[in-house]
Amino acid sequence: MRDVAQTAGVSLKTVSRVINAEAGVTPTTAAKVTEAIGTLGFERNDLARSLRQGLSSSTLGLVIEDVANPFYSAVAQAVEAAASERGFLLITASALEDATRERELTGALLRRRVDALLIVPAGPDHRSIASDTHMVFLDRPPQGFQADTVLLDNLGGARRAVEHLIAYGHTRIACVADTAELYTMRERLTGYHEALSAAGLEPDPALIVSGNHDAAGAQAAVESLLGLPRERRPTAIFAANNRNTVGALHALTETEPVALVGFDDFELADLLGITVIRADPGRLGDEAAALAFARLDGDERAPVEITIPTELIVRGSGEVAA
Repeated sequence: MRDVAQTAGVSLKTVSRVINAEAGVTPTTAAKVTEAIGTLGFERNDLARSLRQGLSSSTLGLVIEDVANPFYSAVAQAVEAAASERGFLLITASALEDATRERELTGALLRRRVDALLIVPAGPDHRSIASDTHMVFLDRPPQGFQADTVLLDNLGGARRAVEHLIAYGHTRIACVADTAELYTMRERLTGYHEALSAAGLEPDPALIVSGNHDAAGAQAAVESLLGLPRERRPTAIFAANNRNTVGALHALTETEPVALVGFDDFELADLLGITVIRADPGRLGDEAAALAFARLDGDERAPVEITIPTELIVRGSGEVAA
């Protein structure tokens, strides 16, 4: 602004009045300031201005697991669209399931005075990031305090997947999952166990392999399962997220038919004929953004929890008879 004032031959106050469309500036002087702004390529720092004046920054923060994961990129796209409709900017970052990185990212966003913070939590306790800023937790609930939360029906979806496999005569059903420390995986493992129990089937610990964070880990896990003696080898697999389903598919390319149901839809699953439990990540983002904007608009209800239903999409891979 000092350069604009010097170029136009006016005071800083006059430049400020022109930029903020305030009265008290003659048309001739305003034209000089506008010309200087164009010459110098000056752009107003709206964030700094809003912080000085105690205004909204018109910014949302979003911390997800990994933007490279199609599930979370769909969440981010939905939140971004909702933010854009309200004239807000979205800042997105990936915590990569690292509690330390999560604290660093949330701290950085809060220091930038985002109006609301949306988080897919990674750490075991979130009291350290609690603040006066509106917070909405997605996919997993916060630990240590209450806040607005949007979840999927993880338990019900997993139970439905395993029930579907049982209906085709399978009794040796493997579960291939990410780390059981994650809320979503714990819920899906519970659904797996509930379905087996309801059918009078005893779970075999050797058929439950967790800790597979990526497709390569899941592929190795399934290859190990297929190496079990025939009487203990699984005839069906429940893959507890999209990466585990992809890994399972790599392992199953040259084997006798094994039934497969995955949790989360993924690109090309329809062409490959993969039966899945579909969870709508876009709706997860939509609901979270709606909660955030409701709070910004003055909603003072106690924290709410929304659960989004899941559905079984039958495509062929889960319909292989035992």
